[in-house]
Amino acid sequence: MRLLGIDPGLRNTGWGIIESQGNRLIFVAAGVVKSTATATLAERLVQLYDGIAEVIETHLPQEAAVEETFVNKNGASTLKLGQARGIALLVPARFALPVAEYPANLVKKSVVGAGHAEKGQIQMMVRTLLPGCLVASPDAADALAIAICHAHHRTAPGYMMAQAERAL
Repeated sequence: MRLLGIDPGLRNTGWGIIESQGNRLIFVAAGVVKSTATATLAERLVQLYDGIAEVIETHLPQEAAVEETFVNKNGASTLKLGQARGIALLVPARFALPVAEYPANLVKKSVVGAGHAEKGQIQMMVRTLLPGCLVASPDAADALAIAICHAHHRTAPGYMMAQAERAL
């Protein structure tokens, strides 16, 4: 099963592709879709859309997972992140991929074992869990962590039921 993890951000949206073969996880690719800071919000969202669509067309994942947004103190920043997250949910759905969502603490706990892990810890564990992965970007490492979390939880009892309930 080829899985796409997406770490949404307006400036940098990380993406990571892994293959899940039973208990074995294999690194496929990872990177960052960047938007132009001087562009309008609408233009930046189009850049994110096009970039994620290109990743899907190139790597042909079968499922996608996106990190849930946390609300921070700056309302304007939260709103912009929410719009980027909307694009991260929309693009895989437009390609008819099932899209799962995971809170940041669950992603961290799934990869590092602690829900409040730091970015450096996540990068180190992603490299450990995915031999051959030399991801330098924290955004791409986070996206791979989301894909790893999905690989671990997509077959958990109750996952399919919860996904079906969300669709209603």
